[in-house]
Amino acid sequence: MRDRQLLSGLLLILSLVSLQSLCYCGLDHTVLYESFDEPFDGRWIVSKNGDYEGVWKHAKSEGHDDYGLLVSEKARKYGIVKELDEPLSLKEGTVVLQYEVRFQEGLECGGAYLKYLRPQEAGWTPEGFDSESPYSIMFGPDKCGATNKVHFILKHKNPKSGEYVEHHLKFPPSVPYDKLSHVYTAILKPDNEVRILVDGEEKKKANLLSGEDFEPALIPPKTIPDPEDKKPEDWDERAKIPDPNAVKPDDWDEEAPMEIEDEEAEKPEGWLDDEPEEVDDPEATKPEDWDDEEDGMWEAPKIDNPKCETAPGCGEWKRPMKKNPAYKGKWSAPMIDNPAYKGIWKPRDIPNPDYFELDRPDYEPIAAVGIEIWTMQDGILFDNMLITKDVVVAESYRETTWKPKFDVEKEKQKAEEEAASSADGLKSYQKVVFDLLNKVADISFLSAYKSKITELIEKAEEQPNLTIGVLVSIVVVFFSLFIKLIFGGKKAAATVEEKKKPEVGESSKSEDEAEKKEETAAPRKRQPRRDN
Repeated sequence: MRDRQLLSGLLLILSLVSLQSLCYCGLDHTVLYESFDEPFDGRWIVSKNGDYEGVWKHAKSEGHDDYGLLVSEKARKYGIVKELDEPLSLKEGTVVLQYEVRFQEGLECGGAYLKYLRPQEAGWTPEGFDSESPYSIMFGPDKCGATNKVHFILKHKNPKSGEYVEHHLKFPPSVPYDKLSHVYTAILKPDNEVRILVDGEEKKKANLLSGEDFEPALIPPKTIPDPEDKKPEDWDERAKIPDPNAVKPDDWDEEAPMEIEDEEAEKPEGWLDDEPEEVDDPEATKPEDWDDEEDGMWEAPKIDNPKCETAPGCGEWKRPMKKNPAYKGKWSAPMIDNPAYKGIWKPRDIPNPDYFELDRPDYEPIAAVGIEIWTMQDGILFDNMLITKDVVVAESYRETTWKPKFDVEKEKQKAEEEAASSADGLKSYQKVVFDLLNKVADISFLSAYKSKITELIEKAEEQPNLTIGVLVSIVVVFFSLFIKLIFGGKKAAATVEEKKKPEVGESSKSEDEAEKKEETAAPRKRQPRRDN
């Protein structure tokens, strides 16, 4: 009986847990998800403002089959908007803003932040979207010149003045500057905490109401300096003053110079008094097109006098200067504490008429997502934009949409870096080898082969992948030469001896013998004469 009751209780608990899970899964925590798998026409509205000439394209991420929204031209302004089905309130619960962006050409000067816009009643239209369109939050990377930050800006209405003020996150994270896909996440919590994640890793945590985290602070100071308060005329801010009772000593010489000639110095031996430090360049010649009337009298450029290089000095010798032991400079009275000192003046504090208190920021609702940027580079690809009320949902999207792409890109980058490193090492190795081969080719007994060796080296320098083959070819040349020198030396010498040219006397003797042989040879038969 007891076991049956325990079993029934366990089944009841499992049923409740299952029901709770079903209810949880049935909740729609995703407010917006844009994957750009399909062309964006019809879902996104391109600004028709004349300043925004940049062309948006639906394009693949390099190396993937995944599509995104592409910035296709350099040095252009871009504007595009997507409206939410209904405005999202930021005043209750957690809100997560997340999206991917990839700088496919690397990051030199470009912004890739998003603007989360207020409802159109605030005074804007999708077709007229521009930099003045009112937003609640601006979030995302921006790098150009001295700027390198992941922006988080809250545009908040001052309840006293009614003005909207931009409150910037202090000390924001820097932007990755590689060519990989990165995912940026901003998490707004009900306890006023905001967390900034880059690639799922927390880079910044801040409190929206803290003056240490945002500039200017959302909550103004309780007091401010009184703008009407003025410093009294007799207010003395000098902490020290010259001693009015001090007197200059009688032996104080203000005219004594700081430096005097060193009377103990002697001119070094070998000093060339009559030689100038510079002389005319003997190799310089007057240009052919020089016109003395228009260009003036031509003078050769000066060079350092070569005679002065080995001598201790040239020209007129003068004693060097040394510090004057009698120098004291201008006398001034010593400083003493100022008896009338009142400290540094500042206006008194008064209650701040614009002061207010908040438990939570008075967020404006989000009604649309917009991209409004001016960039000097192309190849910026936006993807997988998400607005959700659940951090688990955001994490799930990072793992399924961003992480696989990032891992592939990271491996490819690693392979390219290793290949580049190997190529640099090979180039260094090749330089050493080629320098050695060029020296070897200059050896006198290899002169017959120098042109061939040089040709092979030049070919290897033009095509580094042929280096090993070229080395083998040159080794074969050297080996062939080695064999010839060892085994073919005597035969070669004999051959040379046989083909040796006769001397002058021998040449004449050979010619005489040839003439005699021709004379003793049988005469040719005459051809019968043909009478005409």
